[in-house]
Amino acid sequence: MADSSVSSNNQNKGDKEEPIMNSHDQNVLQKHVTFFDRNKDGVIYPWETFQGFRAIGCGVALSSVSALFINMGLSCKTRPGKFPSLLFPIEIRNITRGKHTSDSGVYDTEGRFVPAKFEEIFHKHSHTNANALTSDELSGMLKANRVPKDYGGWLASWTEWKILYLLCKDKNGLLQKETIRAVYDGSLFEQMEESNRKKA
Repeated sequence: MADSSVSSNNQNKGDKEEPIMNSHDQNVLQKHVTFFDRNKDGVIYPWETFQGFRAIGCGVALSSVSALFINMGLSCKTRPGKFPSLLFPIEIRNITRGKHTSDSGVYDTEGRFVPAKFEEIFHKHSHTNANALTSDELSGMLKANRVPKDYGGWLASWTEWKILYLLCKDKNGLLQKETIRAVYDGSLFEQMEESNRKKA
């Protein structure tokens, strides 16, 4: 209950693992959150976060709590130099400032997708299925990523991953690798919205 073209330097080095980037000069982290910008004005308000969670199939209670938690936590961080706003807007262009600690490291400090860190999740923590995580394996990953006394980071990571697991685990209780990859680039949210629309 969040990566334009690769730089010429990377191309010259012949890197095989290139960051995922999308159009409109957004990094992957920005694309991850853009789904919740329902009117596409570059700013996400709590009611838009609520609408986004409802669109992917979350109940009213979870959507409400998530909207308050996310917007209250990220608003000031993404609006440097500005007075706090009781509307708790999140500015997408500055979303990298809201990147929390005790995370997987799959997003770098500039909001780009790091393939090696993504693969590391499964090399280190997938013991039952090489391309998926069980609930226990997910919990183990969260514990392994914890920075000492970083309680805010622990809570943010736990909340994000547990909501993802709750919504997206398969019938065998596995959170598939491709599902996790899709949440990083934001495409999963669009897929979930379309799926829920078809069910309605």
